[in-house]
Parts: sequence; structure tokens; C-alpha cells
Amino acid sequence: MAVFSVLLSLAAPALMFLLLLLVIAFLGYCLYIKYIHMKYDHIPGPPRDSFFFGQSATLVKMMENDGNVHEKFLEWAEKYGPVYRLNVLHYVAVCTYCPETTKEILMSPKYPKEKLAYEKLFNLFGQRFFGNGLITARDHEQWYKQRRIMDPAFSSLYLRGLMGTFNERAEKLMDKLAEVAESKTEANMLHLVNCVTLDVISKVAFGVDLDLLNNSSPFPKAIETCLRGMVYYVRDMFFEFKPKNRAYVNKVREAARLLRTTGAKWISERKTAIQNGDEVPKDILTQIIKSASQEESMTEEDEEFMLDNFVTFFIAGQETTANKLGFCIMELGRHPEILEKARKEVDDVIGMKRDISYDDLGELVYLSQVLKETLRIYPTAPGTARDVAEDMVIDGIHIPGGFSAVFSSYVCGRLDRFFKDPLKFDPDRFHPDAPKPYYCYYPFALGPRSCLGQNFAQMEAKVVMAKLLQRFDFTLVPGQTFDILDAGTLRPKSGVVCILSHRDYKD
Repeated sequence: MAVFSVLLSLAAPALMFLLLLLVIAFLGYCLYIKYIHMKYDHIPGPPRDSFFFGQSATLVKMMENDGNVHEKFLEWAEKYGPVYRLNVLHYVAVCTYCPETTKEILMSPKYPKEKLAYEKLFNLFGQRFFGNGLITARDHEQWYKQRRIMDPAFSSLYLRGLMGTFNERAEKLMDKLAEVAESKTEANMLHLVNCVTLDVISKVAFGVDLDLLNNSSPFPKAIETCLRGMVYYVRDMFFEFKPKNRAYVNKVREAARLLRTTGAKWISERKTAIQNGDEVPKDILTQIIKSASQEESMTEEDEEFMLDNFVTFFIAGQETTANKLGFCIMELGRHPEILEKARKEVDDVIGMKRDISYDDLGELVYLSQVLKETLRIYPTAPGTARDVAEDMVIDGIHIPGGFSAVFSSYVCGRLDRFFKDPLKFDPDRFHPDAPKPYYCYYPFALGPRSCLGQNFAQMEAKVVMAKLLQRFDFTLVPGQTFDILDAGTLRPKSGVVCILSHRDYKD
């Protein structure tokens, strides 16, 4: 007992000293946050919900109610102008919709991707997810090495060779839609195009035939779970610490683990086949492995990067394209006159052909306009951000260095300062003779970090839409919402439910 008393008497001052240090550190951090507020509060912006967490409570509440936080960004842009400030802890985000600033920052390699958000995408609740792949790598040299390895797999010549697979997988969708039309049942078009785009990326990128229109697979649900979990992880810093979310967090970790273990298996099998001299498909995975082997040295981390990029391509290569197709079908269903004009072009260019050629795609000019207009109103990957270390002047406002610049293609596409009557679906905005939007339309981002697979995605979407317009009439089922679900990417909330029928060519 005496020993315990002695230990307690010795520990008490130490504990008091430690507590004093914690109080001093806390007060110092509070003063630092106050300093940051004073440094940037000359920039207009919405009032903070709290001293520590800024406007994050407003965004988290919208997210919990299945709201679209990008609508709040749009509301703030209309209220506070082309430059406004957001706070969370000691971080400052400057949302800007100035074309000149967009050009200056996004077109330059010297501004790294924003640290707070993109480092969180490295893992999901402790499970490695995107890692240091093409989307998330912040170091320019690290990113550039990966991009150089990936580029040959997305060259124009190689993409031309994928037309056979695009046609084949789109034909499988047409067969499924024919069954739906004949049975006179409703079709969830978003689900169906999701199956097709995941089939395409699995086949052309990794040589795996999933045939999701006829077979079940855990991958679509795993992708959806990861993306939804990613939203919570990035936007709600306390989400994983709430006991009620424990089961969901574990589900997200399991989904991310499934994708990475699948990728490791497919990559290992392909590398073994190449080393053994076996005949392998000339797909994106083979191109990546062969290009990577030409590097002077491949480290274990480089191998891990390949797996990071597997997850990146597996998700980004299908999710955004499927959502774009869903929104496109939705808008054509809402605008019969635009639908008819697009259909006439398809009839003139494609006729009754089953196989669409690469040259045919170039002649589908109006369909390209329809797809571009779809991405203006519904950019499926709605924004990006960069860290800016030096001082800048944006729209006449001096911004001290040390902030994150946030760019939203969603907001720009819906501002009337850039697009007249912005909520009107009008493909003629992208007519070849129409003036080009000046750094206010960037659904695939801009500059060196723009989407590597954008040509791939455009080709795939054109083939699917051309075949759909060629074969079927479709109408939207009444009563469904046309709202947007903000789930990491943007997707149609109701799934775009349609009634289909075979076209009557006698007319």
C-alpha cells in the first residue's frame, strides 16, 4: 500500500504536467484555426456551422438525407460569386469558377492533387483502395512514370482494335433488351448498362468474360459499396468511429479487399502466362505488363501501383460510362424531338448494320453532341481539387498561399454565366460551329491529369447508344424521379426505368 502511495504521489505531478501540455496544445491549435480564419475570411463564403468543422455539418446532413452536395456548391456559387471559401479544422478550400484560374491551375503539372481528399482515397477505412494509382498519386514524377506505362494501352491505334469487343458486348445488351421488349416488362436501364460496361472493361482490359447480363457476380455490389463508403470516408471524418456504422464499415473493407485480391489474382495469372510464353490476349493488361517490364527497374511498390491501377480501371472504366449512358437515355426519353434527330442520324450512318466501325463513330456527330450535353448537366465525376502553395489573385481577390483550389464541372455546367438557360438539355451547344466553352466544361478534367480513358469511354458509349437507337423505341415509365444520387460518382437515382419495343421499320 505504501508503495502504491509513493507511485501515485510520483505519477500525479506527471499526469498534471501531461494534462497541462494537452490543454496548451489544444489552446494553441484553437489559436492556429483562428489565425487561419482571419487569414482567409476576406474571401466571401457561407457562414461556418461551427468553429472547428466549418461548413461540414451542412454537407454531412445533406449526404445523410441522400442529397446532392453539388447542388449546395451551386447554390453557394450563385450567392457568393465565382470565388468562395469553405473551412474544416485548419484547412481552407477555395471553390473557384473562373475560367482563367481553371486554365492556370489544371493545365499546369506544378499543382499537386489536394492532399486531404486524395490521401483519404489511398485506403478505405484502413483497407488499401486506390492507393497511389493514376487518380490519387500526388507526386508528379510518380504519376508520370505510371502514365507513361499506361499510355500505349490507350493509343488511338489500339483503341481501334477494340471495336470488335465493343460491338460484341453491346450486342449482348441488345439481346437482353429484345427479351425485355417481347415480355413487355419494365427495364432498369442503369442496371443493364452497368452490366455491359463492367463486362467491357473486364474483357478488354483484363481478358475476363464475366457475362453479367446472364450471370451473377459480387463485383457490381462491391463497386457500389466502395464508392458509397468513399463518400462517407472523405466527407464525414467521424463516420467510422460511430458504433452504429461499424457493420457498414466492415462491409466496405470487405468489398475493397475483394477487388484487390481479384486484381492480384488476375495480374499474377497473366504475368505467369507471359513468362511461360503462352498466347495471351492483346488487351490492356498485357500492354501494361509488357510496358512495365521495359522499365529500368521495377520495385515492389511499382507492383503495388499496378494493383492500384487495376482497381482504378475496374471502377472508373465502367462506373462513369454506365452513369453517362443512364443519364443520356433519361434525357432522350424526356425530349422526343432530340431522340428522333439522334435516331435519324444513326439510321443514315449505320443503317441496318450490326457491326459499327471506328469510321462510323466519327460520322455520328449529333450523337456526340448529345453525349457531351449529357456530361455538361450530369458530369459523372463532378469535380477535382489542387493544392496551391503560393499566393494568387482570383477574380480580383488576393488569396494567400496554402489553400486547396476546388473545381466543379457540375457547378460550371449549371451556371448561366457560361451556358444560357443552363438546365435546358440542348445538344446544339456542342455543334461543330458553335463557340467552344472556355475552360468551364471539363467532365474528364483538364491538362496532364485529365482522364486517360476518355476516348475509350466515348467510343464505348457511342456504340451502345447507336445500337439502342437503331433497334428500339423506349419511353420512360411515369412517376419516377429524375433526381441525382450523389454516390461518389453521380448517377440517376431512379435507375432510368423504361418500357421498350422493337422499332417498326415499315414507317
